Formats: sequence, C-alpha cells, structure tokens
Amino acid sequence: MKVLFFIQGFSVAASRYRVLQYLPYLKSRGVEPTVQVYPKTLKDHLQWFKLLPQYDIVFLQRKRFNQPRLGLLRRRAKKIIYDFDDAVMYRNSKSGQPISSSRRRRFVQMIRASDFVIAGNEFLKYEVQALHPRVEVIPTPIDISRYRPKAYLIQPERVTLGWIGDHGSIHYLEKMKPVFNRLGKKYPHVDLKIVCDIFFDCDSIRVIKKDWKAEEEVLDLQSFDIGVMPLVDDPWSWGKCGLKIIQYQGVGVPVVCTPVGINRDLVEDGVNGFYAMTPEEWEEKLSLLIEDASLRERMGQEGRKRVLKGYTLQACAPKLFSILQRVSEMSEMESVP
Repeated sequence: MKVLFFIQGFSVAASRYRVLQYLPYLKSRGVEPTVQVYPKTLKDHLQWFKLLPQYDIVFLQRKRFNQPRLGLLRRRAKKIIYDFDDAVMYRNSKSGQPISSSRRRRFVQMIRASDFVIAGNEFLKYEVQALHPRVEVIPTPIDISRYRPKAYLIQPERVTLGWIGDHGSIHYLEKMKPVFNRLGKKYPHVDLKIVCDIFFDCDSIRVIKKDWKAEEEVLDLQSFDIGVMPLVDDPWSWGKCGLKIIQYQGVGVPVVCTPVGINRDLVEDGVNGFYAMTPEEWEEKLSLLIEDASLRERMGQEGRKRVLKGYTLQACAPKLFSILQRVSEMSEMESVP
C-alpha cells in the first residue's frame, strides 16, 4: 500500500504527532509512505497533481483546497483521507466573530471530496457526521516510550508552572498575566516557564523563556511541576485536541485547565488536576498545587494513567493502519459519498 502524506511542516506539532511519528509503525506493517510538505507555487501544484495517481491513498493533514484545485485533486487521487485536529470551520479565538461562511464552505467541500475523515476529537467528529458517513476519532497521541514520568524523589526548591505550545496559542497564556503576578508576589519561589518561539514578561514572577527544540521537548516537560492550559469557551477551543495536557500527563505532571472541549475528557477535576474558569479559581487551584508537593505527585500519577488508556502512539497506530487498510480496499461504489 503506497500512501502519500501531505503535511504542514516537519517541525509543526500537528504534523509530527498526527503523521510523522506513525511512520515507523506503518512501515513495519507494509505501508510505503511518502511525506511531502504542501506545495506553494502553481508550478509545484502542477507537479504534485501529476504524482497523485501513483499512490493508493493521498492523506491530507488539515489543509482545505479551493476549487478548481479540489476538483483536480479528486480526479487524480485514487482515495483521499482528510485528517484534522482544529475547528478549521470556525475563526480562531482572537476573532470576535467565530462564524465564517467561507471557512464553512471550504470545510464542507473538503469533507465531501474525501473518502474517509479522521477527526482529532468528538466535537470535530460531530461537525463531520452530517456531511460524511465515514469518520472516526483518533486523538493526538504521544509515544509513551519517550514520555517517561518525571522524578519526584527530590523535591525542588522552586516550583515551576509550565506551558508549551506554538506562538498561535500563547495569547491564551498571556491573558493570565495578572494571575501569575499575584502568585509571584504570594510565592517568591515560583517560576513560570514558557517553551515556545515567542515570549512575554511578567512584573512579579520570574519567567523562564525556553526556545522549543524537538530533542529537548520531553526534558522541558519533565522540568514542569504544574502544567497549565488556559482557553476561552468558544468553537475554536472546542476543536482543540488537548496535546498540551496529554504531554503534561504523559510525564506525570498535574494540570490546571479551562474546562472546555477535550480538556474535560482528559482532566477529572480533583483527581488528576483542577478546573479553573475565573482568575480567582486559577489562583486558588494553582495555589493548592504550589503548596502541596504530595498532591502534585499524586495527581501527576493519575494523569499518566489517563493517557495510558488511549492517548498513546502504541494505542492509536493500529487504528490508523486499520483505516488505511479499509480505505485502500474500498471499491469505487463505496468511495466518495
């Protein structure tokens, strides 16, 4: 089975976690994968379209094509799988108006042109179900063999609040500055560590600014004592797949998060972390964990158990292979609905 994977970029988190990390397993099952970044120029697109008939499946990660390119893609590709892990049919949380007719139209066209759809969470699956009969959820998983739990044997002198992510999401964290400043005044031994490619400063808490590097990602996560994932309650946030929380939990770090979307599935309030909506709740819940090292360890261990129940590469890789196998075996009558 020859599969052509198109990704956003080799350093993009969604590409690494939803495509690239699967390749060794897929190869071991006889899949012949080819990975390319989406073409940018018209010349590159024309060359790309010529290649499509050589493959049994074209796997498209997140991108939605406009006409007439979508029509040409459909005619040239034997089978299309569309994979997405964001609410691409809505505007992001920075927009005052989430509804976008153009985004919705492109999404609908992309779904209907696909033979199978893989959604990153149940909300995204729900968005697809009215448009396509073949959709399944595969979460964004971690390789549990890489994500070893942090050592709790030695209690650190300082407590580190941690956040990891790309620059497109840091605005959620930056809105928390008043909370972090109050915590910094209350607890002089607390730091805020940001792992990203852009940063901000706070007045009353030390900010550790760490450039993200793939080879240091797990070590950075293990340096956190408490992981945070603030969001806003809107359609864009409902579509998020909770990778930050999965990463925190994978190394045994407790989480404080906004209880929206998949966050509610990953975090059980009071068991493996806490929910917080208001600034006062954020300060209260973070304070509980800052003050109690044994609570951090206990919740961190419970979080890792949650990840092991279905958010690992080892659990998800066979599901992806099964989908590839089924799609490759579809007849033309079974193909596009």
